[in-house]
Amino acid sequence: MTQHMGWGPGWGGWAPPPPPRPGVIPLAPLGVGDVLGGALSALGRHWKQLLGLAAAAYGVAVLVFGGALLVAYSALRDDIARLPDSDEGLVPLLVTLGGLYAVGVLLLLVAHAVIHASCPAVLQDAVLGRTTTLATVWRRVRPRLAAVLGTVLLTGLIAVVPLLLFAVAFGALFLSLFAALGTGDLEFAGYGWVIAAGFLGALATGVLAVWLWVRFSLAPAAAVFEGQGTLAAMTRSSHLVRGSWWRIFGISLAGWLLAAIASYVIQLPFSLLSLVPGPAVGEDGQDGATMIAVIVTALVFGLLTQVVGQILTAAYPQLVTGLLYVDQRIRKESLAPALAEAAAVPPAAAAP
Repeated sequence: MTQHMGWGPGWGGWAPPPPPRPGVIPLAPLGVGDVLGGALSALGRHWKQLLGLAAAAYGVAVLVFGGALLVAYSALRDDIARLPDSDEGLVPLLVTLGGLYAVGVLLLLVAHAVIHASCPAVLQDAVLGRTTTLATVWRRVRPRLAAVLGTVLLTGLIAVVPLLLFAVAFGALFLSLFAALGTGDLEFAGYGWVIAAGFLGALATGVLAVWLWVRFSLAPAAAVFEGQGTLAAMTRSSHLVRGSWWRIFGISLAGWLLAAIASYVIQLPFSLLSLVPGPAVGEDGQDGATMIAVIVTALVFGLLTQVVGQILTAAYPQLVTGLLYVDQRIRKESLAPALAEAAAVPPAAAAP
């Protein structure tokens, strides 16, 4: 009778049915392999959308920065030409360079925000096992871009203090060593306390920065999935991370390391190819033309692989973070039945 009812031998042979898996993850609390493998599956299924948006974002950023650079050069061309003879144009040139640097940083942040927003937008379909298009993903990203940009900017500012302290300490160390080479006396003189304070301060604030970064790491996903504003998304991330900091830190770090390794492997063949000597230039110039064609081809493919590697490094960790957001909501808010219903799976089957 027990076998007729579907039970195994004895009272301990019964096992609950596995949770449904309409998409890249099972609709249940996720393990490390579920998160990392699900992110890889989402990247494999929706690489066109992710690659398209990332390429468009970085492409527009390069074009805008190139245009700003041309405008700045046209405005300061005469001052640049007079620099060898006069330093009158030095101040405007430095101000312009500072403005160009600020524009470049802002454009890079916007491009990063597009990737940070596109990954959760893609996961909305990947988790439910649905197909999507580039236009659909962009329609989700566009209204949430400002909020995601705010989270990227604020979390990026967390790292400013330790980086500045490290730069000050390293600069003081360099100056002390430079002075020691001139005098032959290896002493840190007045720089000693600056070096010590800088390195110790960078270490202390660096630990705090990592803690805060993990605490707010789910903010871009909250901004896209829930339509939250910048501060509300960061507060939401802090609530979801509470009690799971080490787990989220470990899985996020694993995602970054896997992306870095994959990016290195992708770029390695072309890096090795660049070390191979090309054909010598002959008298008729044909060998020279062949060499130029080989060099140009290698440069183009090398640039493409570098772009793909950079996009992979940026996208895969964000997919991991997006799935960690889903996992935390499944664990803390029983999101699995709602996801199962959205995927047209009976909600009862999604219960753990």
